[in-house]
Amino acid sequence: MALRAALLKRIWYAFTSLDTEDSGKVSKSQLKVLSHNLHSVLRIPHDPAALERHFSDDDDGPVSSQGYMPYLNQFILDKVTEGTFVKEEVDELCWTLCSKKNYHPDAHRVLSNQDAMRLWCLFNFLADDRYPLTLVPEEAEYLLRKISSVMPVELTCVELEDGLSVWSFLNEVNAAAASRGVDGESISVAVEKVYREMVGNMLKEGYLWKKGNLRRNWTERWFCLKPGSLSYFTSEDCRDCKGVIEMDQNCCVEVLSDRDGKRCMFCVKTLNKTFEISAPDSRQRQEWITAIQTSLRLSAEGRVSLHEELKERRRELREERERRRALRAEETQRLLELQGEREEQLAELELLKEAQRQAQVSLRQEEQRRRSQHEELQKTLQRQLQEAQEARANLCAEVAVRDLEAEHQQRRIKELEDLHHRLQEALEQQIRARQEEETYRYTQTRYARAHTHTHTQFCADEFKTRTDRERERERERDR
Repeated sequence: MALRAALLKRIWYAFTSLDTEDSGKVSKSQLKVLSHNLHSVLRIPHDPAALERHFSDDDDGPVSSQGYMPYLNQFILDKVTEGTFVKEEVDELCWTLCSKKNYHPDAHRVLSNQDAMRLWCLFNFLADDRYPLTLVPEEAEYLLRKISSVMPVELTCVELEDGLSVWSFLNEVNAAAASRGVDGESISVAVEKVYREMVGNMLKEGYLWKKGNLRRNWTERWFCLKPGSLSYFTSEDCRDCKGVIEMDQNCCVEVLSDRDGKRCMFCVKTLNKTFEISAPDSRQRQEWITAIQTSLRLSAEGRVSLHEELKERRRELREERERRRALRAEETQRLLELQGEREEQLAELELLKEAQRQAQVSLRQEEQRRRSQHEELQKTLQRQLQEAQEARANLCAEVAVRDLEAEHQQRRIKELEDLHHRLQEALEQQIRARQEEETYRYTQTRYARAHTHTHTQFCADEFKTRTDRERERERERDR
């Protein structure tokens, strides 16, 4: 998958370079030429008849309806085998196609065409698998630091924008090198070293002394360490390879004590052989031992590139930083929202406090009003009570007076009744006396009734009438 993704990046540049109108479409004749060249540099056998059938001039070919990607996947990328082709040839083909359209440096350029191509390869190596291919500023700065570490002058760009394209990156490097007076040879050496390290998976390289297995003499060799292998050559041009030490689970590296006039020694042990090696100094020996241990670790983990691992770590760190930044932004937003809610709650609390104060004022006013009303009511009741008491006292006095009057009247009535009884008795006595007198007179004059009957009856009636009148007057006086 890593090989497929790396090839697809390069082919994407070649495809877009053929799209002269930036419409996302390329003529079938150009795609046919591109496909033929890709078959050639990738060492893929192809059928010319099938190629003509897919890229026919009419609209019946598969490329006309399905686009170029299905053909690229099925007939090119699916058939690519690691180690059967030279990657530099693929790079040169795709670079040649895309640089003609996009790379136009000014007269003050420092990068040669080969250096620009190697930087293009480094850019593609560090870019994520998202199209169009761009480089985040952190990765661009990392690449510039790697190149600057080999040179006496540091290459830094003022500001690298996000989503940097390779053509903008090359222009930035040219401008930075020209402004700092870097010559083409120095930057070429630096770019080549970084290119071999990152794209060529070179963990470490340099001259070391190696003890022969047969003649047991010491010979200076150029060693190249990659994940899974340690090769040594007669010179640094790497043309005459004298041997390869396989770095697998049966291999280890150990420090040796000085002997045979050699210092800073270490050995690489395999199942069958032990390779004794001498470094120029103890620092380089430690660097080589650390690099060999890294190679053994990558081989055990099935990795073929240290910088792929480092790039993945940096990407994870960036994503982690982005997550943390997003979390901080989210937390900040949440804090702002909480602060807004708190301010709203405080404002609401102030309103409630103000309403409470108003309610307390109203309550105090109402309480004062009620107290005033209560006091007024108490005064009124007190006054009414006093009036009632006074009225009661007056009533009691009046009742007492009336009782006295009633008692006086009772006595008067009793006196009148007594007087009435006495008068009645006197009247009755008088009546009896008169009756007796009348009876006597009647007796005296009984004999003279005949001539005096009418006169007597008249006198009796008159007497009775007077008697009744006197009784009536007595009753009225009693009442």
